[in-house]
Amino acid sequence: MQKISSTIELKYAIESLKADRIIKGEQLKDQVYLIYESAKPVNILKRTLKDLTSSQYLIDNIPGAILGLLSGYLSKKAITVGSAGILRKLLGAILQFGVTNAVAKNSGVIKLAGMSIFEHFLNRKVLKSKSDAR
Repeated sequence: MQKISSTIELKYAIESLKADRIIKGEQLKDQVYLIYESAKPVNILKRTLKDLTSSQYLIDNIPGAILGLLSGYLSKKAITVGSAGILRKLLGAILQFGVTNAVAKNSGVIKLAGMSIFEHFLNRKVLKSKSDAR
């Protein structure tokens, strides 16, 4: 800032500082509002969901995780069907955990095996229909 030598320059400098204060005050209000809006739980949830849906890694692994959870749940139900014993429930929970992890980690291999089996039966049906057509 330069040296002020007259009252007119002093008044001008004061007005300039007041204008600066008003502008910076408005900028501060805007920033506080943005922080307030971004801290709302709804907006945090929206951002999280947006991040999840934009992550290619998660999108690629969701089917495997769902398949793992479903197979683990079904294996637990198969063990604990019709029984209320603590030992069977514990064994079912351990089995569910193991199957869920194994299927989720190897979902690509399981998917390929399932597609291979599906194609085998599809080809078999096509061959059978061709032989029946003769």
